[in-house]
Amino acid sequence: MSIRPSPKREWELTEGAFTKFLVWLNPDPDQAGEKYEDVRRRLIKIFTCRGCTCPEDLADETINRVIRRVQEIAETYVGDPALYFYGVAHNVHLEYCRRKPDPQPPPVPDPPTQVEGEYACLEECMDRLPSQSRELVLQYYQEEKHLKIDLRKQLAARLGIPLNALRIRACRIRMNLHDCVLQCLQQKTAA
Repeated sequence: MSIRPSPKREWELTEGAFTKFLVWLNPDPDQAGEKYEDVRRRLIKIFTCRGCTCPEDLADETINRVIRRVQEIAETYVGDPALYFYGVAHNVHLEYCRRKPDPQPPPVPDPPTQVEGEYACLEECMDRLPSQSRELVLQYYQEEKHLKIDLRKQLAARLGIPLNALRIRACRIRMNLHDCVLQCLQQKTAA
């Protein structure tokens, strides 16, 4: 049993259909071309702002659907043709949202030796920190979401400093650790 493609898929753009479409946009060919480019640019912007991954393809699909319909609506349509495009674009976007997204390829993992080297450098740098700084940064970056917020409030209260001062201290320690790890990695790659 063969499955017939939908009529939308069977339709092909012809020169006559495209010419009638341009005349519908504007009887002057130059202005029709400008109008076409302007509408296409706006459609791409609309699809981009809506987070579509292929805005140019969706804009072209919208334009093809309008060209397909121009044969039927050209005589009776009143108003700015751009508004018709935007209505069709809305439907194309709804169809796009209903489709399952293309699967994203899994991220390429770092080579194990690189990750191991980074952890070794981090441990060396942590050992170089004063004990108070090491404890502060370890406690500061524990937990997640609300537990993390509560823990940070408790830590600030225990140290007798405002929460913002705690953030600044943790940020400075983290920056020092970052610089230390980078230096360590450079030394290991140079050796």
